[in-house]
Amino acid sequence: MKTDLNKLLPEVIRICTDTGAYIAKERQAFNTSSVEYKSLNDLVSYVDRTSEEKLCTALDRLCPGLGFETEEQQLVRSGISRWIIDPLDGTTNFIHNLPSYAISVALMIEGEIQLGVVYEITQQNVYSAVKHCNSCKNGKPIQVSSNTLFQNSLIATGFPISDFETKNNYLHFLGTLMNQTRGVRRLGAAAVDLCYTAEGKFDLFFEPQLKSWDVAAGALIVEGAGGAVYDFKKTKNWLYGAEIIAGNPLLINEFMQRMNRPA
Repeated sequence: MKTDLNKLLPEVIRICTDTGAYIAKERQAFNTSSVEYKSLNDLVSYVDRTSEEKLCTALDRLCPGLGFETEEQQLVRSGISRWIIDPLDGTTNFIHNLPSYAISVALMIEGEIQLGVVYEITQQNVYSAVKHCNSCKNGKPIQVSSNTLFQNSLIATGFPISDFETKNNYLHFLGTLMNQTRGVRRLGAAAVDLCYTAEGKFDLFFEPQLKSWDVAAGALIVEGAGGAVYDFKKTKNWLYGAEIIAGNPLLINEFMQRMNRPA
């Protein structure tokens, strides 16, 4: 696939903001009776599915023939170059009318994430990145924090919603972070957490049990803002390894050391 990503980006942003307007409109009269369970604590509604259909239709028209890797699987198409889409990251927040939810769209070209857009719907903020370019918020460059002191850091995370076998170790580490940082925050939307990390609101973000569509766009945005992105073993298997640590590269080594200490 050969295309000018900097020319493609405004079109992807437009598609995301148009779909975001639909989500915002549906939230005004949303009825929780339409909520379904995909699995334990994993909620979905017609808004997720319709949003995904809108995104896929528009992106397929923009770049015909690319593959699709999506949360709700409204359109499934294999391809080494493909769109990776979460049509409504933070569905539980949306259902409960809490503010942190977003659209996340990433473009993978020949196995590498090259473009990412996260649209934070309630705040109408657009976070974007193109590989090897500066990440932006509403068109203005952003940068991860430059804090060098772990005790001054603010950490973001997400709680596991299933597979609780590692819960005790996770809770023990949260206790460590509470004692040794300025605090821990849990917003409930990984794409938003990553973007807040990219602009330096959070120093670091970590979470287990994530999917590719949760992190693909946000991780690229962190990297384009000068941040580092790894899995918990400090390798680069964060996209499909179901775990991620991202943010200020000056603090990641110390974070890893603390996380890997025995409970």
